[in-house]
Amino acid sequence: MATNITWHPNLSYDERKTLRKQHGCTIWLTGLSASGKSTVACALEQLLLQKKLAAYRLDGDNIRFGLNKDLGFSEADRNENIRRISEVSKLFADSCTISITSFISPYRVDRDKARELHKEAGLKFVEVFVDVPIEIAEQRDPKGLYKKAREGIIKDFTGISAPYEAPESPEVHLRTDLKSIEECANIIYEYLVREKVI
Repeated sequence: MATNITWHPNLSYDERKTLRKQHGCTIWLTGLSASGKSTVACALEQLLLQKKLAAYRLDGDNIRFGLNKDLGFSEADRNENIRRISEVSKLFADSCTISITSFISPYRVDRDKARELHKEAGLKFVEVFVDVPIEIAEQRDPKGLYKKAREGIIKDFTGISAPYEAPESPEVHLRTDLKSIEECANIIYEYLVREKVI
């Protein structure tokens, strides 16, 4: 850790909130590959922007083209991937933007650390479990990843050869095999309204 650095104070969160006329928060979508996280996140981002709310989506695949392009899929790299996104989403939330993350984030401890990071900063963290039976995820398999994992081509694939630890008490639990994408986005939106986040 660097020792020759000094924290430079910013505007306070309350000052930004007053100027931007909205709260910031992180909406953390977690679930298996092909559960619908990215699709729900896109629909939610569009819904929030249509309501004139500042929102930005951080997608698991997209982030690996830039910020996290140096990381693989070992447990240590997955932990670092989520640590970095936790910090970035916290910055967005602190700027009074609604940060929407869609990451498998398979380990409960990493998601708990993300939540704690937000809590320490006084920022709202909303965990959304995008749930689907693995059989349905495998049927969807838009990228052909499950097939490659079953064939042994992809090692450490979440849900097949690597664990996924489901959330124990998420703020929102979605079943994308039972609800449409629009319904799922609306469920999250209604939660944010009910909790006075927006």
